[in-house]
Amino acid sequence: MARPVPIKNRFTESISDIHAKNLWIITVAGIINAFGITAFLYPVKLYDSGISGTSMLLAQITPAHFSLSFFLIVLNLPLFAYGAKRQGPLFTIYSVYAVLIYSLFSYLITDVFPIDVSFASPLAGQDLLLCALFGGVISGVGSGLVLRAGGAIDGIEVLSVIFAKNLGISVGTFVMIYNVCLYIIAGILGDSWILPLYSIVTYAAGVKTVDFLVEGIDREKSAMIVTEHEQEVAEALMDFFESGSTILPAKGGYSNSKKGVVYFVVNRFQVTRLKNIVHSIDPNAYVIISDVAEVFSQNME
Repeated sequence: MARPVPIKNRFTESISDIHAKNLWIITVAGIINAFGITAFLYPVKLYDSGISGTSMLLAQITPAHFSLSFFLIVLNLPLFAYGAKRQGPLFTIYSVYAVLIYSLFSYLITDVFPIDVSFASPLAGQDLLLCALFGGVISGVGSGLVLRAGGAIDGIEVLSVIFAKNLGISVGTFVMIYNVCLYIIAGILGDSWILPLYSIVTYAAGVKTVDFLVEGIDREKSAMIVTEHEQEVAEALMDFFESGSTILPAKGGYSNSKKGVVYFVVNRFQVTRLKNIVHSIDPNAYVIISDVAEVFSQNME
């Protein structure tokens, strides 16, 4: 009898797992991100979040030969290299490639292409609100596409994984604190709070755009139905929605009676119909509805 493979070794990654489709997606994403940053944010001295925002700030306060592209590479690549063991080779390769594309096209837009981004956005002028919103959304599209392809375009994710646990805070909290500190420093160095405040708008727009691309605009809903008629409820839901369900055994904590839990996934437009079906069979059923970020199964039968 063969020895079972340890769980931690059952999933391994190698360079051979790199997909050309993902590289194409990351290439497009890096170009999009570079356009959003250099055409909307950088000309009017607004700041992106994370390491990208830090690079923009450093490029503004250091000599001209230290460009945005220079800092994007110098700050991001060591972080991805340091986190390679924890994040895995595929994530690291995709992320490094994303940063290189982002840096290359940032350089081309600011220094090579015949586009003047020295003092105003070529599309939104010096309108800070438009620059903040469109810069955040467009860079969010780039970041979200890279995440969907299996990488990251900003080393803040690796930085948060490294330090958040030691500080006793969540990854999301660490990223938020980092960005708040970044904007405070930018306000102090720039002797103005207008640009950092508009940068918060950029950050919010970017986060919402990333959520939309990674999780979708129409999240699925999961229903946990506690009922004494679990088989009838499950069959009715499967017949109507033509989808599978899972039945879990349960016992009432107060009544000590035998119950079942039906787990079922629907979209938000089907929630009301689901509740009507359930309560037509068991008016006393207890229904819990929760958001589901993603539904994945290798068996699509």
